[in-house]
Amino acid sequence: MNSLTRRRFLRDGSTATAAAMLPPFFLQTSSKSGSRLPVVGSGVHTYECVHDWLVPPDGLVWGDTHGLAQDEQGNIYVAHTVNKSSMRGEAVVVYDSSGRFVRAFGEEFRGGAHGLGVRREKGAEVLYHCDINQCKIVKTTLNGETLWAHGYPREDPFYAGRPIDFVPTNVAFALNGDFYVGDGYGSHHLLRFSSDGKFLGEVGGPGHGDGEFDTPHGLFVDTRGRDPILVVADRGNRRVQTFSLDGSHLRTIKDESRLRMPCHFHTQGDWMVCPDLDSQVCILDREYKVVVQLGDGRASNGEVGSRRRQSHNEFTAGQFITPHAAIFLHRGDILVAEWLPIGRITLLRRV
Repeated sequence: MNSLTRRRFLRDGSTATAAAMLPPFFLQTSSKSGSRLPVVGSGVHTYECVHDWLVPPDGLVWGDTHGLAQDEQGNIYVAHTVNKSSMRGEAVVVYDSSGRFVRAFGEEFRGGAHGLGVRREKGAEVLYHCDINQCKIVKTTLNGETLWAHGYPREDPFYAGRPIDFVPTNVAFALNGDFYVGDGYGSHHLLRFSSDGKFLGEVGGPGHGDGEFDTPHGLFVDTRGRDPILVVADRGNRRVQTFSLDGSHLRTIKDESRLRMPCHFHTQGDWMVCPDLDSQVCILDREYKVVVQLGDGRASNGEVGSRRRQSHNEFTAGQFITPHAAIFLHRGDILVAEWLPIGRITLLRRV
């Protein structure tokens, strides 16, 4: 997250006011296997909360843990900015499905690793990285070998007309290989490209109306319905917007009491997980209605980002600070990465 955006979050973030805002199912305890872990959620969306489930290898220190992905083999990829104190510089760390360290790469992304996506192309899986330091999108193999990169989008008339900021935050993929890029920390445009990287046009630009964006931070092509839909986390406007794949606006969903600062999306079965920078992780149904808020720490966190300088032992078990990415793992658990300068990766283990 760049400094300008960070300052705006600290200015605009809401302040906790009432313990009554917490849902009644917020926190329980578990004594499975003799241990006691916080339990969050309810019904089919009940999870044990395992903070710091993934830790970096010796010599590497988490920076802001920004992005998550899982490949077909179950390997988990974490994108982080790398702490200034780190002796090692790899910005992408890979674990197997049980959480054991496998490898690390991507020193070139140090300081800028942000959005991370995996997809199959031409018979092989590849990774898409959004680098907010170098301000570009990079496609690599699963081992980090660069295959393609794209920087400033001069093909887009809005960017070609005069120099404006371009800081891509996340990428979404259509089934035909087209992809969408959110300029979340730059000039708030959402761009569309063909599978071979040709610019196809814009979905929208900056603003506060339907089809306009203020920090289009996360985006995802939702295939749960009859037709695939592009879903956008319009974080600065504190809402979600949906579009047809050709860029036509469909819906604007706003529910500030339950969906406050949506960051990104991932789906599994009927459900969509949405990390919310304002202290929680949400589960959405097919109509993008919040059905459960997981680990909601808003009542104790204060302004968004105000606890970023605390140490891990000061955090409240079972509560989130600043969820930035979340994915369903293959077995149905949820993995959450938080925007914290010392990083935190939490496993929500389904019970």
